[in-house]
Amino acid sequence: VQLQASGGGLVQAGGSLRLSCAASGRTFSSDHMGWFRQAPGKEREFVAAITWSGSTKSYADSVKGRFTISRDNAKNTVYLQMNSLKPEDTAVYYCAAARVWDIAAMRGSYGMDYWGKGTLVTVSS
Repeated sequence: VQLQASGGGLVQAGGSLRLSCAASGRTFSSDHMGWFRQAPGKEREFVAAITWSGSTKSYADSVKGRFTISRDNAKNTVYLQMNSLKPEDTAVYYCAAARVWDIAAMRGSYGMDYWGKGTLVTVSS
């Protein structure tokens, strides 16, 4: 079972990036998915989450209105579209899967059953 995030890179402030998280080893179409990030010297924090059907989405206040989470269950992939990027968005971004939708736990960066390897996003000022 593997989750692999990709799409990170270096971008100027105000720019956009689209992250992808591809799952392999099992289907994640019935799992709820989340994006998290960890900046240097800081704890991991919740970014966004989406239910298995895509009907419910939740965002951290710091990214609301700028980031959009989506998923394509046919491709076993979840996305994070990041617009209007700021230097404070610089972090390693991780995707994760959860069998149970517990947004309170997700916002605490726990309650996830599978974690993927991260992808680095660097936003220059």
